[in-house]
Amino acid sequence: MDLGLTGRVAIVTGGSKGLGLASALALAGEGARVLISSRSEANLAAARPQIESAGVECLTVAADMADPRTPARLVQAAVDRWGRLDVVVANTGGPKPGSTLGLSDEDIRGAVDSVLLPAVRLVREAAPHLRAGGWGRICCITSYGVELPLPSLPLSNVARSALFAWVRTASRELSGDGVTINLACPGPHATDRMKELGASGGSGPMGDPADFGRLVTYLCSGAAGFVTGTSLVVDGGATAAQR
Repeated sequence: MDLGLTGRVAIVTGGSKGLGLASALALAGEGARVLISSRSEANLAAARPQIESAGVECLTVAADMADPRTPARLVQAAVDRWGRLDVVVANTGGPKPGSTLGLSDEDIRGAVDSVLLPAVRLVREAAPHLRAGGWGRICCITSYGVELPLPSLPLSNVARSALFAWVRTASRELSGDGVTINLACPGPHATDRMKELGASGGSGPMGDPADFGRLVTYLCSGAAGFVTGTSLVVDGGATAAQR
């Protein structure tokens, strides 16, 4: 199937490792040029040749998505290099585990600043370019915790559920402009994040990041033009089994 991504331009934040890198690799495999961002220069340097092995150009930008200036910087870098922007994959790391009643106001503000606001700012910056082209795809990577809050991850549950609600609302504003926005909600996958969480991430089988990346790429493709405001849970049936 031709997903209609050849020659398109994509931004993937948190794109040097884990599910972000898997998404960038899948997009590149379909012919998209990709800008990836990360706080780590070393991780970006390791990821770039992997992406460019698909025969497309990759631009890397070392940046912290918690910085309010970063989204505009990323969008401008992509437009300056390639003259267009078609796809946005908003992906950030998750907040620390903890106890719900033990959270301080600062903890909650920090989760909003690191998970919700970076995605919102990036979409706001990208939207004029996507609308101008009459074609755009936005995918926000969240967590299956938006469907079934995870016991030891209250900060993630709160911030990612807020993003879930914002994306659902934004989809109505964007739908008339040829721009879709969706959420991809992963359960446990074999990434460094799950190793960091340890027991907090739960037990059982882990998903393959490459498969998740292909799902994100489908949501960002021409074939998904009638899919918007949707949240796709990718968790091997974990949430369904617990309902």
